[in-house]
Amino acid sequence: MNLQQLAVFREIMNTGSLSAAARNLHRTQPAISAALKALEASLGMELFHREGRRLSPVPEARYLLSEAEEILDRVSATRSNLAGMRDRVRGTLRIVTMPGPSAFLMPQFVSRFIGDARDIRVTLSTRSSPQILNLIAAQSFDIGFCDMGTRSETEDRWQSELFSELVTTCTCLCALPADHPLADRGTVTAENLDGEPMGALQPGHVTVRDTQRAFDACGAEFNLCVDAQYFVPLFHFIEAGQICAVVDPLSAESYLRLRGENASVKFKRFEPSVPFAYSLITPQQRRPSLLAQEFAAQWHNYVRQILETPLMTSD
Repeated sequence: MNLQQLAVFREIMNTGSLSAAARNLHRTQPAISAALKALEASLGMELFHREGRRLSPVPEARYLLSEAEEILDRVSATRSNLAGMRDRVRGTLRIVTMPGPSAFLMPQFVSRFIGDARDIRVTLSTRSSPQILNLIAAQSFDIGFCDMGTRSETEDRWQSELFSELVTTCTCLCALPADHPLADRGTVTAENLDGEPMGALQPGHVTVRDTQRAFDACGAEFNLCVDAQYFVPLFHFIEAGQICAVVDPLSAESYLRLRGENASVKFKRFEPSVPFAYSLITPQQRRPSLLAQEFAAQWHNYVRQILETPLMTSD
């Protein structure tokens, strides 16, 4: 018994005739008759009484019809669902991202990516970068986006076996109050910020170490006054004129898009440069769906476009 035979049987039951079934299925009558005989042979029983050209279904045929309709409907639905997945208009996306992009950039991008595809279900979570690594390593999400600033060599070794990684590197920007004396400069140096109240991430993040090194290289004082787990909270202190900070570009972009014309923080090139790296990760032991693969590729390109724009570093 196969799907083709069941489809022929259902059509014969619905039309009551081999010739009508043949017309509806665009096949010859001998082919329809052969399919019916093959089905009966596989079941070891006749499904119809033959009275000349008339076919009268036996009681068992009515039971088979109900089962056949359910099977064929499920196969049709499965084909439709798989076609939607193939065309990236159906499926699920479980995304976990660090706080900076989660404030604006990621939700906006996800919304645009989905478009009119109403059969895509999205889970969008925000976690710290170490938590994201653990969640992806545990195969709990399809896509993770985090920074690489808190990872140890030991974590890299064991986690690299559990996820695939695509790294994008960039350099940090200097965030200043809009009315700061340095806000009109195209480039701000560590020497310019000698002794200025500064904000940074919490100790242990590689960006704090690299920022300290940048100040040390110029013989300038890195006067850390406010530290936070993420860059985004620092913008409140910068708006108030209380600190300056060396921040990653995506946090800066998120701030500018959220504030729009009300933005009161300016972002400038910073020297000596402080490197920053973003990591797009997917589970290693569970291959991402076509939908997740397409999303990851488009998000990676989107991030690169943001990092290449001169918007935030212009005078």
